[in-house]
Amino acid sequence: MIEKLSIRRLATGVPGLDNLLGGGLPEFSFNLIAGTPGTGKTTLAHQIMFSLANADNRALFFTVLGEPALKMLRYQQQFPFFDISKINTSIRFINLSADLMDGSFDRILARIDEEVKDYAPSLVFVDSFRSVVRSAKQGEQGGLELQRFIQQLGMQMTSWQATTFLIGEYLSPESESSPVFTVADGILSLTQNLHHNSMVRKMHVVKIRGQAQALGLHTFRISNRGIEVFPRVIIEQGEAVESAKKLSVSDERVSMGTPGLDAMLGGGLPVGYSLLVVGPSGSGKTILATEFLAEGVRRGEPGVIAAFEKSPSQLLSTQLSSLVKTGKVGVIDTRSLDLSIDETLHDLIEMIDRMQAKRLVIDSLSGFELALAPEFSEDFRGSLYRMIAKLTGMGVTILMTSELEDRFTDLRFSPFGSAFLADAIIVQRYTEM
Repeated sequence: MIEKLSIRRLATGVPGLDNLLGGGLPEFSFNLIAGTPGTGKTTLAHQIMFSLANADNRALFFTVLGEPALKMLRYQQQFPFFDISKINTSIRFINLSADLMDGSFDRILARIDEEVKDYAPSLVFVDSFRSVVRSAKQGEQGGLELQRFIQQLGMQMTSWQATTFLIGEYLSPESESSPVFTVADGILSLTQNLHHNSMVRKMHVVKIRGQAQALGLHTFRISNRGIEVFPRVIIEQGEAVESAKKLSVSDERVSMGTPGLDAMLGGGLPVGYSLLVVGPSGSGKTILATEFLAEGVRRGEPGVIAAFEKSPSQLLSTQLSSLVKTGKVGVIDTRSLDLSIDETLHDLIEMIDRMQAKRLVIDSLSGFELALAPEFSEDFRGSLYRMIAKLTGMGVTILMTSELEDRFTDLRFSPFGSAFLADAIIVQRYTEM
């Protein structure tokens, strides 16, 4: 019987990306990083390269930019992943702009092959040359030669004993007819969309051979730390059943910390439940949430609060101040606009795991929806459902607040139909006597 071949997976060094790829990049694979200008293709390639390159795994980075590599690196070294000690030791940059002057594609292929044979790298990157090559030869004949060049380059890169990356400016219609997409073992598509004055960047693993990838579009950001990916939450069927079994075994209740309320709830809120507290402004929703966290601290249960309406300084002026200062309650500042639910969930899970928190307050859902980028607020209910399911599956007890206009002629539980998310609902109302 033939033994199963095990392919080593390389950690990319990009937070969240390995989860999308199913554990990392397959060694010796040929990968395509595709996207329009400005989506972060070169930054992503550099972040992967600086993470993987060392004395035993050298990297070659080919570029055809009409500017020296020093100018490109001048901007890349602003990121913390940049390590200047690796330049010309384990990482080597080669500019092919001079080889493009005569427009000979065969000369470029020969130069790339020669450099790879001489340097014997473990990683090879060929940066975006598409616009430069296209400008070198116009017309239908130039387009055909470009297609042939890309196909030959792709076949050439698959033959090396190295993990290779081709960075190209591709659009969706082009990708369907490009031969290099068929040859590639892995394809990462990067997009950026302007939606109601908000810029949203997303990443899609179109293809990765030999392993299961995370499906769908996933948000990513380019910050001062580099690229960070926030995988979209997907609740697997087995995961949901397993978490339900764990919660059904325990009859433990969580005390609310408000006199008389535990009795109204039949002894407290069951562990792993989500509670929605709705009411008009000033009815005491935040005070109830604060008591919920304070009671948890008294019982040795750390908590986390995600504040979408009040700033951390406003929160710390309340009785939460001493709890936060002692490290018993963590505060996530979410007042910046253009958030995504996946990014918020990433921050929540990180703090919950670090603090071993048992209680979570989201104050409020109304402010949360306003803080989201318009593209994400359109699917607010679905994304919020996945987030709540993920957190309660971790055994965290959640208290959410929501602003609700006080109408005395009808009875509603949510201004945007999110009552279905909650296992329990408390309605606070004003009554005129």
